[in-house]
Amino acid sequence: MTTWVMVADASRARFFRAENRNGPLQEMADRLHVESRLKGRDLETDGPGRSFDRAGQGRHAMGKAVDVKTHEAQRFAHELCDYLGKMAATNSFDKLYIVAAPAFLGMLRDCLANPVRKRVVGEVSKDMVNQDVQAIRATLPDFL
Repeated sequence: MTTWVMVADASRARFFRAENRNGPLQEMADRLHVESRLKGRDLETDGPGRSFDRAGQGRHAMGKAVDVKTHEAQRFAHELCDYLGKMAATNSFDKLYIVAAPAFLGMLRDCLANPVRKRVVGEVSKDMVNQDVQAIRATLPDFL
């Protein structure tokens, strides 16, 4: 049985694999989402548009439902979910542990397809993406 561990935050995801319970975690991939690392003002080209009130003469700036940084984090979460879906379809892994920053873990939960969800055997709501392999493995309570 092949087990994968995905450690992620809004701008980086690291993928590890373990072939057996006592085997080492081997890093397979390190994916970056550069846009999530930029400041909000660097992602937008100009200010919000302006609109007239329905009644009266007032004008005001139009707001956004989701800020740009959150939007980029959601885009990255969807990219990762798509990747995991493709890998699940080819039976690249049997079990999946997800270690992610709390807000990003919620975004991942929202977009995981059922075939991937069925393989998730553990989640850790903690930002560990910049930690070493031993620290990551120590956060997995019942590894494999």
